[in-house]
Amino acid sequence: QVQLVESGGGLVQPGGSLRLSCAASGFTFSAYAMAWYRQAPGKEREQVAVITSAIFTQYAASVKGRGTISRDNAKNTLYLQMNSLKPEDTAVYYCARLSGGSYYNVPTNWGQGTQVTVSS
Repeated sequence: QVQLVESGGGLVQPGGSLRLSCAASGFTFSAYAMAWYRQAPGKEREQVAVITSAIFTQYAASVKGRGTISRDNAKNTLYLQMNSLKPEDTAVYYCARLSGGSYYNVPTNWGQGTQVTVSS
């Protein structure tokens, strides 16, 4: 079955950096678009970044220029590098597999999430 396991979250000071990882198994990783979402307390879950099976990327305006999504198909792993972190980046970050290889596909599988807290 599809499994997505995130890691790399934690407490970081404003202006700092983090790299989140998502280990995927149970499906042909390279064939699917993958995405990072986040959910802050009291807010709806939002898409942060998506990477297609053809390695095209798209970012939410809130992280554009500070975030980089990437994938290593040989390792079945998705990454999100976040720089210049702000307190408003504090959220639980989720890895998601989309229903196909493109941006417009919808998420069908989720990881358990990893907490990112940006605070001094």
